[in-house]
Amino acid sequence: MGLVGFVALLGVVGCGGGRGTRPEALPATPPQPDAEILLQSATLGPSDVVEIRVYEEPRLSGVFRLDPDGTVQFPMVGTVKAAGMTPGQFAEHLTAQLKTGFIRNPQVTVLLKELNSKRVIVFGQVARPGTFPFQEGMTVIQALTMAGGFKDLAAQDKTVLTRVVDGVEKRFVVPVEAIGLGRQPNLALQPGDIIFVPETWL
Repeated sequence: MGLVGFVALLGVVGCGGGRGTRPEALPATPPQPDAEILLQSATLGPSDVVEIRVYEEPRLSGVFRLDPDGTVQFPMVGTVKAAGMTPGQFAEHLTAQLKTGFIRNPQVTVLLKELNSKRVIVFGQVARPGTFPFQEGMTVIQALTMAGGFKDLAAQDKTVLTRVVDGVEKRFVVPVEAIGLGRQPNLALQPGDIIFVPETWL
């Protein structure tokens, strides 16, 4: 899948390019909606955790983790596919299932509690390196903030973003300091992106 939109970057390192390779382009980010809206608009996948509430049916309400095949074992219904649906779509799907001989007029709400199927990795010269849940619309600045921000010796404008593009792993140099100062647009991330912040050589 190709990249949509573009932001001119300072350069590209390694992976899939020889000498003289022109800088790659990454998508600019539109204004960000509320984080809770982003979470509830995400599509479900394996290991995600959802809270399912069925009105006036406490025995059917609870917290469920999606199985590796993207399904949920739901009382009375059995195995229900959830992967690829938003929480709202999954609620509609469960409502239809429960109407089939189980409950006359079910009212189902699904809330996404943990988004584990989509992740980004941040490591290097950041305060709290690790793996973080991906949210639709997530930006490089948001990911670095989740990682606690830069350490003192971080080479901010040499931050490297690794991404698989059309099946090929590529690395992009991201001008994070310039983005933070408003000189460059923020950059949208994709599930599976890896951000590495190198150390400044004094």
